[in-house]
Amino acid sequence: MSELRDQVEVLLSQIQKVLLGKEQEIREVFLALAAGGNVLLEDIPGVGKTTLALCLAQLIDLDYKRVQFTPDVMPSDLTGFSVYRPQDGTFVYQKGSLFCQLLLADEINRTLPKTQSALLEAMEEKKVTVEGVTRALPSPFFVIATQNVKNSTGTMPLPESQMDRFIISESLGLPDYDSELKLAMETTEESRLVAQNLKPCLTGEQMLMIQKETQQIFVTEDVARYLLDLITATRKSPYLERGAGPRATIALMRMARAAAWLKGREYVRPFDVAEQFPYVVRHRIKESAAAQLEHKDKEQIIREILSEHKTPTIRRSI
Repeated sequence: MSELRDQVEVLLSQIQKVLLGKEQEIREVFLALAAGGNVLLEDIPGVGKTTLALCLAQLIDLDYKRVQFTPDVMPSDLTGFSVYRPQDGTFVYQKGSLFCQLLLADEINRTLPKTQSALLEAMEEKKVTVEGVTRALPSPFFVIATQNVKNSTGTMPLPESQMDRFIISESLGLPDYDSELKLAMETTEESRLVAQNLKPCLTGEQMLMIQKETQQIFVTEDVARYLLDLITATRKSPYLERGAGPRATIALMRMARAAAWLKGREYVRPFDVAEQFPYVVRHRIKESAAAQLEHKDKEQIIREILSEHKTPTIRRSI
């Protein structure tokens, strides 16, 4: 485990040299991949979402594809389609963009709902079904999707079932003043990527090993109850019209285990759960009319839920 973690630390440090001042955000995206999940990045254009995905693909040595989602992108562009061969009267299947290990679904909320839904099977089951034939996708398989901020021109909201397939969501946000000053003094992002000369730190097989190791991280019943209490609180809050479902419970457990693994522990602590809770639930909840009346946003509601639940004490024997 220690050797893989050392390689991961090198990987994270390499990305941090390209995306300045985004250490926590980079770490969260990697944890989501280590947990075997997909990531939704909600942000304004130009903050480095594509660069982050490209860095991960290079440093983990993954087969990488990028799809720019526009209204004319069809489901078959993702899943593939059959082409007729007149010379022998047969149909030959042509693979779509989903057949890769890391897919960057850029501006996913600009395309039509039927194209958005074409990702569901791939994100959940790592396979696609075309014309009645199911085909497995390469392993490991990850989706990093970006979407423009709510109510941006030309966007359509993702359905709830689609949002629930992302293990976490986060915003990279604007860089701090010092980081942006350093960025201004340097060359373009593309030349900085070349200047860093990114070399693979991990392989796809090693990522599968990391996923397997994170699943073996021990969780006490007290920590599991604390985790479930947080999720349940989102369903009972008067400030939330829609709380997090059971898929969020599983996602939070996976993220907490991945966080513990990266910290070099063989067990999950309550802090791991509390740390990952906002990333797991923020895209799964919806504010109620009461929240709007009292001007409470999701972040404030999440903080209140965390503050209202006492963290359990971990036995020293663990």
